[in-house]
Amino acid sequence: MTAAYFTGLALGLALIVPIGAQNVFVFGQGVTLGMPRALWAVVGAGLCDTLLIVLGAAGTSVLLDSVPGLRPAMLVAGALFLTYLGVKSLRTKPADFDDLTGTWSRGQVLRQTAAVSLLNPHAILDTVGVLGAAITAQAAATRLPFAIGAVTASWTWFLILAAAAHGMRRFLTKERRVWFDRVSGVILLVFAAWLAVEFVQTFV
Repeated sequence: MTAAYFTGLALGLALIVPIGAQNVFVFGQGVTLGMPRALWAVVGAGLCDTLLIVLGAAGTSVLLDSVPGLRPAMLVAGALFLTYLGVKSLRTKPADFDDLTGTWSRGQVLRQTAAVSLLNPHAILDTVGVLGAAITAQAAATRLPFAIGAVTASWTWFLILAAAAHGMRRFLTKERRVWFDRVSGVILLVFAAWLAVEFVQTFV
């Protein structure tokens, strides 16, 4: 069972660590306002990944291929939302950080994190599809520790991202944070364009 746990942990990290919209968003929350805002982004991302992994283990991955139009709809929704976040980040100004200090809410961070997590087809395919299939392929006695390992990977990685981002804040002036936000915006727009291209290719 210990081996199954660490196998799930390793596979989870392999899928979650590579840069993606979810990672960029969580890291950005930590750089922008630090803790506790970044922790709420961790909670949102961790809960969404946990839900998707559980759904994958329950066999929901079959729906991704069996429901007509589901994948194109996910691609459009993800592209639009990432475009919104990307443009918003590109328009950041130093004064915006003063305005944000007293206006953010836990609900706002959780909603935005959930949208980034659940409107991202690649994240869903990784968690529901790949991890779900890997869990169901395990022997019955090792499925639970394998799944717990995958969930642990998600939460651990997002905590590391948030802590690293929070630690960077002491070296970043408002002007430097503006440029970080703009770079994040460009990355999010690249992911949006990627989803848009995949949407077009579904009809080719």
